[in-house]
Amino acid sequence: MTDDALRSELQKRGIFVTSFEDLYNWGRKNSLWPLQFGLACCAIEMIAAAAARFDMARFGAEVFRPSPRQADLMIIAGTVTKKMAPLVVRLYNQMPEPKYVLAMGACAISGGPFKEGYNVLKGIDRYIPVDVYVPGCPPRPEALLEGLITLQKKIEKQRLFGKQLPRHADPQAPAEYPVPAYGPHDLIPPLNPDVFCPKRNASSAE
Repeated sequence: MTDDALRSELQKRGIFVTSFEDLYNWGRKNSLWPLQFGLACCAIEMIAAAAARFDMARFGAEVFRPSPRQADLMIIAGTVTKKMAPLVVRLYNQMPEPKYVLAMGACAISGGPFKEGYNVLKGIDRYIPVDVYVPGCPPRPEALLEGLITLQKKIEKQRLFGKQLPRHADPQAPAEYPVPAYGPHDLIPPLNPDVFCPKRNASSAE
């Protein structure tokens, strides 16, 4: 191991000392490829974040891919209806690991102003794991960029060995998640208990 003084001196000479794990995470966090799809009005803000004024390319995430097999970041931008939920889960299952999900906007997080609607899913985290939540209705492009930076910081801290492994490095993690089916009154199952584990409040625990 090198101390900070020696590492600083080496960097001045163009020599960088790091671990394979840090190099691996550095490459992944700066080359996120979002899946190219939008569900509702939040998609307009997502498009604006990728355009010239905000320029998501500065963070290495400008390569929106039309195929889930070429993407590693799913941005849930907009209202998830129960008709669309099985398709979103199927797209997520087709994405290769390591992959991440960013829930953008109140609708993707909890159903938003349509929460009481019979046809709106009350949060995509009922079926697939969400890594970063970006609140707002809709959140501005700057908020999406902040969410992207938060995800990059999360990737930077992930470990390939030892305890508390991320999903893609954990051999016990599921390879895919069950796709809900259309039932006579609701989706079947209504949620994935392995993913959706809300904290019980004091009143419900009694």
